[in-house]
Amino acid sequence: MAGSSFGNILRITTWGESHGPALGVVVDGCPAGLALEPDDIQAYLNRRRPGQTKISTPRKEADTVEILSGIFEGHTTGTPIAMMVRNTSQHSADYGEIANCYRPGHADYTFDAKYGFRDYRGGGRSSGRETTGRVAAGAIAAKLLKEFGIELTVYTKSIGPFSIDMNKFDRQAILTTPTCMPDTDASAKAEAYLADCMRNYDSAGGVIECLVDGVPAGLGDPVFEKLDANLSKAVMSIGAVKAVEIGDGIAVADRHGSQNNDAFRMEAGRVIKTSNHAGGILGGISDGSQIILRAYVKPTPSIFSPQQTVNKQGENTELSIKGRHDPIIVPRAVVVVESMAALTIADALLMNAGARLDNLKKIYDR
Repeated sequence: MAGSSFGNILRITTWGESHGPALGVVVDGCPAGLALEPDDIQAYLNRRRPGQTKISTPRKEADTVEILSGIFEGHTTGTPIAMMVRNTSQHSADYGEIANCYRPGHADYTFDAKYGFRDYRGGGRSSGRETTGRVAAGAIAAKLLKEFGIELTVYTKSIGPFSIDMNKFDRQAILTTPTCMPDTDASAKAEAYLADCMRNYDSAGGVIECLVDGVPAGLGDPVFEKLDANLSKAVMSIGAVKAVEIGDGIAVADRHGSQNNDAFRMEAGRVIKTSNHAGGILGGISDGSQIILRAYVKPTPSIFSPQQTVNKQGENTELSIKGRHDPIIVPRAVVVVESMAALTIADALLMNAGARLDNLKKIYDR
């Protein structure tokens, strides 16, 4: 299977299946000398871990990271960093009934169409559990970015019809509300909405917003390696994401240029913009202002209500999905979006080191 690797210089390869012995990731291209401890990675994995709230799957996994290579005496060595998380709570028998039919909204049919074979236990490589490796790698990328003063703030912007009020923004609430909303009032309304969804054997979707501060101007390239294109690919590669916006996104289609252009001015000896409709990226290159990205996440396809489908023999049938599933994917996907954005920006930062001769002379100046 191709397509399990991402990145240019900072490159990750994830491996493993939802119901296999373990999952993991190999991170290549991380510079030597970055202070890194297992707790740095575990903190990110704990945010993705299942079974922590009433609105996540009851599957209980410790998701304890094991670092197999690339770290010595608390610092990266410059060699590949291999990490593994063991699966300890698989209920593969829950999936026996779907071995011969296709779950609506899942990759069952397309996997069969491509390979003629699939691991039906939880979706195999198509499972959301694959993101465990991405999050472990993203923790490293985020720590690398902090060395340059670049920080990400990622949270749930909306669930179903309920959106946060930015005037009530509380960054700490991202880590304390079960919805990962930075607005406790909006979170309470969303939790009640999700309780109704669960009573009706249904699920919900939502929007994740990612803000990146401290990115210098000049990251990204103007053609096929555009920073916004790579961010979009990174976030769209998350299984449940169906759309991505940068800046004002689709709202710009209804505007005049005079309304949408971000004016420039000088302030304290540097170029700034008086607005940020572009979301921090112009011509595929960062402009030094805050990067703004939104990911639109579909409702969880695994619902307990009866659904119409077909089996592998081409017969119409009805399916009621069993097992342990999230009624909403959004809260646990927040750290996945953060990780993929961090990996993309860290890769762009490393790529940019060789963009100018004067930069190279600084590195190799004797």
